[in-house]
Amino acid sequence: MIALQIEHVGSFMNQLLLKETFDRFLVSEAQITTFTTFTIDGQSHPEFYEDGASEDTGSMHIGRDAQTHREPLVRWKDIRSFCVQIFKGRRLPLSFRFVFQLSSGQIRWFMEKNELNYDPDDVLGLFLNIQYRNHTLTVTTGSSLRTFTLDRTIDQAWDRYVQNFFTACGLD
Repeated sequence: MIALQIEHVGSFMNQLLLKETFDRFLVSEAQITTFTTFTIDGQSHPEFYEDGASEDTGSMHIGRDAQTHREPLVRWKDIRSFCVQIFKGRRLPLSFRFVFQLSSGQIRWFMEKNELNYDPDDVLGLFLNIQYRNHTLTVTTGSSLRTFTLDRTIDQAWDRYVQNFFTACGLD
């Protein structure tokens, strides 16, 4: 796990809210506090759509070989515009927190790409926590495994991936 303090908050927020940079991530939870607190639990409810499926609810890929899987969580792409509406205005939010994670297909791709010796089904999540509070923006990585292990290679690989992802997006 690493914690990165983001120095260029405006640039990061532009990538988060106005560009497709984070669209492939699933949203585990989101909370934005302005004049009130808006909370999104990230749970997908496909039954909302009359035919039982939305126009584009499959998960996005972070690798060419990643498989598309139905996920119980919505993608950032699907709720980003709603969050942008909450952010609009002259005042910055008092705080916000987004917990992103990879889909099961993306986890499989990540494990293969990094030659990790874990069963992908034992990986409950690879997380990216974005938090703004007291005028400070912090991003923290994290992982959750079904079984206990002292081996931290998955954490180290995930930390490297996130740092490389940020550098590629100009967020370093």
